[in-house]
Amino acid sequence: MPFRRRPSSTTQLHGRQPPKIDPAIPLLRANLTPLPPLSSTASPALINFLTTLLSSSPSSASTSNDTPPPSPTCTPKIVLIGDASHGTSEFYTARAQLTQHLITHHGFTIVAVEADWPDAEAVDRYVRRRPAAPGQRRRNINTKPEGEKGEPEVFGRFPTWMWRNQEVQGFVEWLRGWNEANRSGGKESVGFYGLDLYSLGASMKAVIAYLEQVDGKMAERARERYGRLMVWAEDPHRYGLEALTEGFRGCEKDVMRVLRDLLGKRLEYAAKGREGEEFHGGEQNATLVKDAEQYYRAMYYDRDESWNLRDRHMFETLMRILKHRSSDRSPPKAVIWAHNSHIGDARASSMSWARGELNIGQLCREMFGRDQVLAIGCCGHTGTVAAAHRWDSDMQIMQVQPGLPDSYEALMHATGVPNFALELREGRCDPSLRRELMKKRLERFIGVIYAPHAERQSHYSSTVLPEQLDALLWFDQTRHVGALEVHQPHVPLEYDETWPFGL
Repeated sequence: MPFRRRPSSTTQLHGRQPPKIDPAIPLLRANLTPLPPLSSTASPALINFLTTLLSSSPSSASTSNDTPPPSPTCTPKIVLIGDASHGTSEFYTARAQLTQHLITHHGFTIVAVEADWPDAEAVDRYVRRRPAAPGQRRRNINTKPEGEKGEPEVFGRFPTWMWRNQEVQGFVEWLRGWNEANRSGGKESVGFYGLDLYSLGASMKAVIAYLEQVDGKMAERARERYGRLMVWAEDPHRYGLEALTEGFRGCEKDVMRVLRDLLGKRLEYAAKGREGEEFHGGEQNATLVKDAEQYYRAMYYDRDESWNLRDRHMFETLMRILKHRSSDRSPPKAVIWAHNSHIGDARASSMSWARGELNIGQLCREMFGRDQVLAIGCCGHTGTVAAAHRWDSDMQIMQVQPGLPDSYEALMHATGVPNFALELREGRCDPSLRRELMKKRLERFIGVIYAPHAERQSHYSSTVLPEQLDALLWFDQTRHVGALEVHQPHVPLEYDETWPFGL
């Protein structure tokens, strides 16, 4: 009987080929920058990677004929640092450490975040030791004084843990110390600003309070014009629903008149405040009221347009901040903190392809050019996240599911490297690796609400990662933020924030 070689594996025995290894995996392993676990002090590897990103000369890697490599430039004007979820400690910590380095070594003077303007301005008053707002005492992000009842000092709207957490608190205290230490050193103070538009009621009250300090008659006029809209301030979604009914007279003209009158007295009012800071806050709150009124009217007849209104508002707020800080000794430079869905270029995702949405990352690239804008995203695979099961419910510590097959999360996990940084730009990323990463894959977005049972439809979009982001920070297993409160004050549902689940 002739000798027969035994099958070398069960796979061969049954006639099946072993699964193919994604060609991107070995290329990733060869080109990533490993990072140690994050600690309270900045990782040299993380800072070295940031320094490489900011370097003025592109690598020697060849580029395509269609897309030129970045030209030698100075430090970008805008650095956007995103997170794949709003409740992950590693994302917040890395973002804070990168921002501290940009402030201390590259002259960034603006930190603008995906948060409401009045709350962020309270933090700005704290870190820059500005006087308290009219009718208010100085506030900061710390927990409520012992025995005090009611909502938290700042960031009291659901989800409180998004900004009221230990990671943000640590950065705020660092920023206050930095500004104090450099007060007499000739360096500009670093401001903390909010970009979002959900503070309709608080912003109307802030406009009236400001006008009461500079022009009593104008304050009375603003109170009258805001009167009808103030009825809806606690539940602006009802205003949006009411706007659908025939014969409803909206408040658009009234809020526009307040803003127009305020801008008409810019020189007079600005002269009454320190370096125009108070006028700048009043102008921004009045603009926010105007944009929020439009946003809530748009929400119920065109969801895509309401998203676009929100991100345009964030971008235009950034532009006003840059203009306000243009009197600095050097041109102002800004760090943006927001979700990956906001800072990554929407044109490289199904946000644009399927829904016609834009975002602040796209608008920054269009305005300043890719050489002056750097978008860094933070992503992960498994671990825990601070999130809620539904809107207005208490924070939960939830287990993050592994990334779905055919997702960038599953691909990065397959490298076996726990934490790493990755350059994605044309001319700086290995050409073979970039070609593999240019293949369309799923990418996960977790907001303040997490629905593990419906991950595919609730938390994933298709993207082309190298066109969406300039660099990626990867943390394979993450943990939740250190929240200062877990019980949420009751607030009306933000319907538009429920898909993609609170971004």
